[in-house]
Amino acid sequence: MPDPTTPAPAPAPAPGPAADGWEVASRRPPTTMWRAAVRPRMVALLLLLLGAAFVCGRLGVWQLDRAQIRGAGAQERHVAEQLAADPVPILDVLRPQTPFEGADVARKVSVEGTYDASGQLVVPDRAHDGRTGYLVLTPLRAREGVLPVVRGWVAQPDDADVPPAGPVSVEGFLQASEGSGAEIADGRTEAISSAQLVGQWGGPIWTGYLVLSSSDPAQSDEVALLGLPTKPGEGLNLQNLAYAAQWWIFGTFAVLLWLRLVRDEARGDGLGDARDDGRDEAVPDADGARPA
Repeated sequence: MPDPTTPAPAPAPAPGPAADGWEVASRRPPTTMWRAAVRPRMVALLLLLLGAAFVCGRLGVWQLDRAQIRGAGAQERHVAEQLAADPVPILDVLRPQTPFEGADVARKVSVEGTYDASGQLVVPDRAHDGRTGYLVLTPLRAREGVLPVVRGWVAQPDDADVPPAGPVSVEGFLQASEGSGAEIADGRTEAISSAQLVGQWGGPIWTGYLVLSSSDPAQSDEVALLGLPTKPGEGLNLQNLAYAAQWWIFGTFAVLLWLRLVRDEARGDGLGDARDDGRDEAVPDADGARPA
């Protein structure tokens, strides 16, 4: 018989929110990427990130414009300096059969020799002043070797004149040899390649070629002289170009971030109210059973 003096046990507390007012957040059930993407929260986030990507894209375009403007200004100054520079003997810059350095592009040099008219070639599909025509490529035989000389541009192969006979003194700008093209045939070559020309003209041969600027004695005016040769990428300011690339990377990252968030949402890893998609998800009770 129970002792009447023993106090009765306290009733168990009714289930409900935690005493400190916090509720345990439930994990979302997995769903499809599409259902996760069209939830209002994800749509709003998409619009926000698309706006950020658009701003990044516009900033990238602005930096690209700045790269072109600043690069063009620097290129104009470089051209003016090269044109005003005094030529140096070609052997002080480059010797036959030695590697061509990128820093030697557009170096103004002078050389003496004799043109070999029998080896003259034309290079098709080359543009000049907005027109497509042919370069006139003539071997200049110097004491040290054979130098390919681009004497200028013509509209048709028949317009290529005969080079001056006898010893000549020429000035011009150096350019690196091109990669090999199709086989040299019928007085034409697809590329100004020293590796190919040495088989046609003999050697030793320079690993670059000369873009003619003046000749003594002078050649005819039928062949149009070319401008200063350039390296790929010249005319752009690299610093501004790098800034443009950074802005475009940031914009791309904004879109990829949204896709990552959608994936997490579909897997049930996203944070927020589980009723965002219009359904109340049942939460198991302490015994693991779901309410009806």
